[in-house]
Amino acid sequence: MTFPGSPPHAHRDGGSASSKVYEDLRQHIVALTMPPDTTIDRAQMATRYGVSQQPVREALKQLEQDGLVKAFPQSRTVVTRIDLTRVREEHFLRVAAECEVARTLAGAGGAPTLTTARGLLRMQEALVGDVEQIDLFRQLDDAFHECLFEGVGQLGLYRHIRSRSGNLARVRTLDLPSDGKMRAVLDAHVDILKGIEAADTGAASDAMRQHLSGTVERLAAIFEGHQQFFGGAPV
Repeated sequence: MTFPGSPPHAHRDGGSASSKVYEDLRQHIVALTMPPDTTIDRAQMATRYGVSQQPVREALKQLEQDGLVKAFPQSRTVVTRIDLTRVREEHFLRVAAECEVARTLAGAGGAPTLTTARGLLRMQEALVGDVEQIDLFRQLDDAFHECLFEGVGQLGLYRHIRSRSGNLARVRTLDLPSDGKMRAVLDAHVDILKGIEAADTGAASDAMRQHLSGTVERLAAIFEGHQQFFGGAPV
Protein backbone atom coordinates (compact mmCIF):
# COMPACT_ATOMS: atom_id res chain seq x y z
CA MET A 1 0.00 0.00 0.00
CA THR A 2 1.42 3.37 -1.05
CA PHE A 3 0.46 6.73 0.42
CA PRO A 4 0.73 9.58 -2.08
CA GLY A 5 1.61 12.88 -0.50
CA SER A 6 2.08 11.49 3.00
CA PRO A 7 5.50 11.78 4.64
CA PRO A 8 6.92 8.76 6.48
CA HIS A 9 8.14 8.95 10.07
CA ALA A 10 5.36 11.42 10.90
CA HIS A 11 5.92 10.93 14.65
CA ARG A 12 9.04 13.10 14.50
CA ASP A 13 6.93 16.21 13.97
CA GLY A 14 5.75 16.25 17.59
CA GLY A 15 2.90 14.64 19.49
CA SER A 16 2.60 10.95 20.33
CA ALA A 17 3.57 8.31 17.80
CA SER A 18 0.12 6.72 17.89
CA SER A 19 -1.67 10.03 17.31
CA LYS A 20 0.54 10.79 14.31
CA VAL A 21 -0.11 7.37 12.81
CA TYR A 22 -3.82 7.77 13.53
CA GLU A 23 -4.06 11.18 11.88
CA ASP A 24 -2.17 10.11 8.78
CA LEU A 25 -4.12 6.88 8.30
CA ARG A 26 -7.40 8.68 8.93
CA GLN A 27 -6.51 11.29 6.32
CA HIS A 28 -5.89 8.58 3.73
CA ILE A 29 -9.08 6.70 4.60
CA VAL A 30 -11.22 9.84 4.46
CA ALA A 31 -9.59 10.95 1.20
CA LEU A 32 -10.21 7.44 -0.18
CA THR A 33 -6.56 6.98 -1.13
CA MET A 34 -7.06 3.99 1.18
CA PRO A 35 -10.45 2.86 -0.15
CA PRO A 36 -12.85 0.44 1.55
CA ASP A 37 -11.65 -3.19 1.72
CA THR A 38 -7.98 -2.15 1.80
CA THR A 39 -6.01 -4.46 4.07
CA ILE A 40 -3.72 -2.70 6.56
CA ASP A 41 -0.60 -4.61 7.57
CA ARG A 42 0.63 -3.60 11.03
CA ALA A 43 4.23 -4.59 10.37
CA GLN A 44 4.28 -2.62 7.13
CA MET A 45 2.80 0.42 8.87
CA ALA A 46 5.34 0.20 11.69
CA THR A 47 8.16 0.19 9.15
CA ARG A 48 6.65 3.04 7.20
CA TYR A 49 6.26 5.30 10.23
CA GLY A 50 9.47 4.22 11.93
CA VAL A 51 7.71 3.05 15.09
CA SER A 52 7.07 -0.20 16.91
CA GLN A 53 3.83 -2.06 16.27
CA GLN A 54 2.33 -0.80 19.55
CA PRO A 55 1.56 2.77 18.30
CA VAL A 56 0.14 1.24 15.12
CA ARG A 57 -2.14 -1.03 17.17
CA GLU A 58 -3.30 1.98 19.23
CA ALA A 59 -4.01 4.01 16.09
CA LEU A 60 -5.95 1.16 14.50
CA LYS A 61 -7.95 0.67 17.70
CA GLN A 62 -8.99 4.33 17.57
CA LEU A 63 -9.87 4.06 13.89
CA GLU A 64 -12.00 1.02 14.68
CA GLN A 65 -13.84 3.01 17.35
CA ASP A 66 -14.42 5.66 14.67
CA GLY A 67 -15.94 3.00 12.40
CA LEU A 68 -13.26 3.38 9.73
CA VAL A 69 -11.51 0.01 10.06
CA LYS A 70 -12.46 -3.48 11.19
CA ALA A 71 -9.98 -5.73 12.98
CA PHE A 72 -10.24 -9.48 12.61
CA PRO A 73 -8.40 -11.11 15.56
CA GLN A 74 -5.25 -13.03 14.60
CA SER A 75 -5.99 -12.21 10.97
CA ARG A 76 -6.07 -8.75 9.40
CA THR A 77 -7.41 -5.21 9.62
CA VAL A 78 -9.39 -3.79 6.73
CA VAL A 79 -10.85 -0.39 5.88
CA THR A 80 -14.62 -0.55 6.29
CA ARG A 81 -17.13 0.27 3.64
CA ILE A 82 -19.13 3.45 4.19
CA ASP A 83 -21.96 2.74 6.63
CA LEU A 84 -25.07 4.63 5.53
CA THR A 85 -26.71 4.40 8.95
CA ARG A 86 -23.66 5.99 10.52
CA VAL A 87 -23.60 8.64 7.79
CA ARG A 88 -27.07 9.80 8.84
CA GLU A 89 -26.22 9.65 12.53
CA GLU A 90 -23.03 11.65 11.97
CA HIS A 91 -24.92 14.19 9.88
CA PHE A 92 -27.55 14.60 12.61
CA LEU A 93 -24.82 15.22 15.18
CA ARG A 94 -23.03 17.78 13.02
CA VAL A 95 -26.20 19.71 12.21
CA ALA A 96 -27.29 19.84 15.85
CA ALA A 97 -23.92 21.09 17.06
CA GLU A 98 -22.93 23.41 14.22
CA CYS A 99 -26.27 25.18 13.94
CA GLU A 100 -25.97 25.97 17.63
CA VAL A 101 -22.40 27.18 17.10
CA ALA A 102 -23.54 29.53 14.33
CA ARG A 103 -26.47 30.73 16.44
CA THR A 104 -24.23 31.37 19.44
CA LEU A 105 -21.65 33.29 17.41
CA ALA A 106 -24.35 35.44 15.82
CA GLY A 107 -25.73 36.29 19.24
CA ALA A 108 -22.38 37.04 20.84
CA GLY A 109 -20.34 38.77 18.13
CA GLY A 110 -16.73 37.62 18.17
CA ALA A 111 -14.53 39.78 15.94
CA PRO A 112 -11.36 37.61 16.16
CA THR A 113 -13.31 34.58 14.94
CA LEU A 114 -14.80 36.52 12.05
CA THR A 115 -11.40 37.87 11.02
CA THR A 116 -9.93 34.38 10.89
CA ALA A 117 -12.98 33.01 9.06
CA ARG A 118 -12.80 35.73 6.41
CA GLY A 119 -9.14 34.93 5.81
CA LEU A 120 -9.98 31.24 5.30
CA LEU A 121 -12.70 32.15 2.82
CA ARG A 122 -10.28 34.32 0.83
CA MET A 123 -7.96 31.34 0.53
CA GLN A 124 -10.84 29.10 -0.54
CA GLU A 125 -11.90 31.68 -3.13
CA ALA A 126 -8.45 31.48 -4.71
CA LEU A 127 -8.85 27.73 -5.20
CA VAL A 128 -12.35 27.64 -6.67
CA GLY A 129 -12.18 26.22 -10.19
CA ASP A 130 -8.88 24.40 -9.61
CA VAL A 131 -10.06 20.85 -8.98
CA GLU A 132 -6.45 19.66 -8.69
CA GLN A 133 -6.30 21.63 -5.42
CA ILE A 134 -9.35 19.86 -3.98
CA ASP A 135 -7.42 18.43 -1.01
CA LEU A 136 -6.25 21.89 0.06
CA PHE A 137 -9.76 23.26 -0.49
CA ARG A 138 -11.13 20.50 1.75
CA GLN A 139 -8.58 21.31 4.46
CA LEU A 140 -9.67 24.96 4.38
CA ASP A 141 -13.29 23.81 4.59
CA ASP A 142 -12.50 21.90 7.78
CA ALA A 143 -10.48 24.83 9.13
CA PHE A 144 -13.45 27.16 8.63
CA HIS A 145 -15.73 24.97 10.72
CA GLU A 146 -13.03 24.44 13.35
CA CYS A 147 -12.60 28.21 13.57
CA LEU A 148 -16.29 28.65 14.40
CA PHE A 149 -16.14 26.04 17.16
CA GLU A 150 -13.06 27.73 18.56
CA GLY A 151 -14.97 31.01 18.56
CA VAL A 152 -17.47 29.62 21.07
CA GLY A 153 -14.83 27.82 23.14
CA GLN A 154 -15.77 24.34 21.94
CA LEU A 155 -12.65 23.00 20.24
CA GLY A 156 -12.93 19.79 22.24
CA LEU A 157 -16.42 19.25 20.87
CA TYR A 158 -15.19 19.91 17.34
CA ARG A 159 -12.51 17.25 17.71
CA HIS A 160 -14.99 14.77 19.15
CA ILE A 161 -17.43 15.29 16.28
CA ARG A 162 -14.62 15.09 13.73
CA SER A 163 -13.44 11.76 15.09
CA ARG A 164 -16.99 10.42 14.96
CA SER A 165 -17.76 11.66 11.44
CA GLY A 166 -15.46 9.57 9.28
CA ASN A 167 -18.21 7.92 7.27
CA LEU A 168 -19.79 11.27 6.47
CA ALA A 169 -16.36 12.68 5.62
CA ARG A 170 -15.84 9.93 3.05
CA VAL A 171 -19.18 10.71 1.45
CA ARG A 172 -18.14 14.38 1.31
CA THR A 173 -14.96 13.30 -0.48
CA LEU A 174 -17.06 11.56 -3.12
CA ASP A 175 -19.34 14.59 -3.40
CA LEU A 176 -16.79 17.40 -3.56
CA PRO A 177 -14.41 17.02 -6.54
CA SER A 178 -15.99 19.46 -9.00
CA ASP A 179 -15.74 23.15 -9.79
CA GLY A 180 -19.48 23.68 -9.19
CA LYS A 181 -19.39 21.98 -5.80
CA MET A 182 -16.39 24.04 -4.72
CA ARG A 183 -18.27 27.23 -5.57
CA ALA A 184 -21.37 26.01 -3.72
CA VAL A 185 -19.33 25.27 -0.58
CA LEU A 186 -17.70 28.71 -0.68
CA ASP A 187 -21.04 30.46 -1.22
CA ALA A 188 -22.52 28.57 1.72
CA HIS A 189 -19.65 29.63 3.97
CA VAL A 190 -20.18 33.24 2.89
CA ASP A 191 -23.88 33.01 3.78
CA ILE A 192 -23.08 31.58 7.21
CA LEU A 193 -20.63 34.37 7.88
CA LYS A 194 -23.10 37.02 6.71
CA GLY A 195 -25.68 35.75 9.20
CA ILE A 196 -23.13 35.80 12.02
CA GLU A 197 -21.86 39.29 11.10
CA ALA A 198 -25.43 40.60 10.96
CA ALA A 199 -26.12 39.15 14.43
CA ASP A 200 -29.05 37.31 12.83
CA THR A 201 -29.18 34.05 14.78
CA GLY A 202 -31.91 32.55 12.61
CA ALA A 203 -30.16 33.33 9.33
CA ALA A 204 -26.82 32.03 10.60
CA SER A 205 -28.36 28.78 11.84
CA ASP A 206 -30.45 28.28 8.69
CA ALA A 207 -27.43 28.88 6.43
CA MET A 208 -25.42 26.33 8.40
CA ARG A 209 -28.23 23.77 8.24
CA GLN A 210 -28.61 24.21 4.49
CA HIS A 211 -24.85 23.94 3.99
CA LEU A 212 -24.50 20.73 5.99
CA SER A 213 -27.54 19.07 4.42
CA GLY A 214 -26.49 19.23 0.76
CA THR A 215 -24.37 16.08 0.68
CA VAL A 216 -26.95 13.98 2.53
CA GLU A 217 -29.68 15.20 0.20
CA ARG A 218 -27.57 13.86 -2.68
CA LEU A 219 -26.77 10.60 -0.91
CA ALA A 220 -28.80 8.37 -3.23
CA ALA A 221 -27.07 9.78 -6.31
CA ILE A 222 -23.64 9.53 -4.67
CA PHE A 223 -24.36 5.90 -3.78
CA GLU A 224 -25.50 5.16 -7.33
CA GLY A 225 -22.24 6.44 -8.76
CA HIS A 226 -19.93 4.80 -6.19
CA GLN A 227 -21.62 1.63 -4.95
CA GLN A 228 -18.27 -0.13 -4.50
CA PHE A 229 -17.49 2.11 -1.52
CA PHE A 230 -20.69 1.43 0.42
CA GLY A 231 -22.01 -1.37 2.59
CA GLY A 232 -25.75 -1.70 1.93
CA ALA A 233 -28.14 0.45 -0.05
CA PRO A 234 -29.68 3.81 0.90
CA VAL A 235 -33.16 3.70 2.40
